Amino acid sequence: MDQDTSSNGLQLRRRLEFENDNAFDMEQDDSIFVGIEDYEENDTSVTTHLPIDLVPSLGMEFDTKESAYKFYNAYANKMGFGTRTSAGHKDKKSNRILDRIFCCSREGKRGIDKRNANVKSHHPETRCNCTAKMKISCRQTKKYHVVQFIPEHNHEFSTPSKTHMFRSHRGISRAQGAQIDINGSCGIPPKQSLELMSRESGGRENLGFIRDDLKNYLRTKRSRVMMQGDTGGLLEYLQRMQLDDPNFFYAIQVDEDDLITNIFWADAKMRTDFAHFGDVVCFDTTYRKHRDGRPIALFVGVNHHKQTTIFGAALLYDETVKTFEWLFDTFSWAMMEKTPRTILTDQDGRMAAALASQWPVTYHRLCIWHIYQNAAIHLNDVFANFKEFADEFSECIYGHEDADDFTNAWNQMLKKYHLEDNKWLQKMFDIKEKWALVYGRETFCVI
Repeated sequence: MDQDTSSNGLQLRRRLEFENDNAFDMEQDDSIFVGIEDYEENDTSVTTHLPIDLVPSLGMEFDTKESAYKFYNAYANKMGFGTRTSAGHKDKKSNRILDRIFCCSREGKRGIDKRNANVKSHHPETRCNCTAKMKISCRQTKKYHVVQFIPEHNHEFSTPSKTHMFRSHRGISRAQGAQIDINGSCGIPPKQSLELMSRESGGRENLGFIRDDLKNYLRTKRSRVMMQGDTGGLLEYLQRMQLDDPNFFYAIQVDEDDLITNIFWADAKMRTDFAHFGDVVCFDTTYRKHRDGRPIALFVGVNHHKQTTIFGAALLYDETVKTFEWLFDTFSWAMMEKTPRTILTDQDGRMAAALASQWPVTYHRLCIWHIYQNAAIHLNDVFANFKEFADEFSECIYGHEDADDFTNAWNQMLKKYHLEDNKWLQKMFDIKEKWALVYGRETFCVI
């Protein structure tokens, strides 16, 4: 090890090699001191005591390598570190794994990235040549036995409130997946679904997965291979529409396996309407197809009679930055490279990033309807307890001609209702130029 682990009292002092009954002088029958977690929080330390049957030991037996890894991973979860599968050997004849090493997730060292000169922001370094590991082997018997166990780490352990964020300790169970599907069918957005499930489980540290896992689950669910008949039927329909109407436009994006991911279409009327009324567009993905939860994205505006007009539509398999970049690029291609002067969206950061990349000249504003919907969620208690708050909040949005007047009114509202520390309102004030009317009076916006 590169550092003296005994100096900070964080690491184990011995390898737990239980070759005989005298390996340790145990003071208790049901538990053994196996490690200390120390984190600076009110200058206190947490001592972790694990039952002896949860600690790996030499000679421990497992039926499968999966059960061995599950045991070591459970031990790592209690101790506060992540794990991963390392080297192993396989029998060429039977294709059976002969031995396998399960190590700390911080084992080894990151290799040199050839893109160093071009990458502006690198991922943080997580590996530090930690040598902690457990090795199993079945070379002597049919079952797997622990033949090596090194418990010492050369880094600090995670605190209990953060251990669940290690990749090895995360996963969406079948029951949780079913709950996510039910929430989606009821119209609950993924973010609110995650919050609901974390509250039901007593906190996010007890949930077993994070927001990225939820997004990956939804992406996988939406990206299931379409049946050959469905794919053929869709292509046949789009081609038939184009034969009937030469101005009908459609585009299909496929993934690396040539599977359909995103679909955009616009008929002749949509394209003509955009040519006349497409200076201001409202882009919305809050619609959902009930059967499979696939987002339906609509480009909407108004005509000279103030009637709602659709300029284009798309079926999306996910809502990533790359998907939105493809969609905006395809939309402008369909509209003869014309882009709107102003676009209104919800508060999706991925949309904002794609718009800045593909339509840098288009003025991006936030839809007031979505802001009110989010306000009703984040400020529910305030709206319920103070009837006049809704009028004052609306006044901040619409009722000021001068930016200083808006700022003063906003601060007075926060002070009056004791909302100075409200994070959502702080975030909204940081992007006030996108929604407060006082900052958009000189921008053409008919919606």
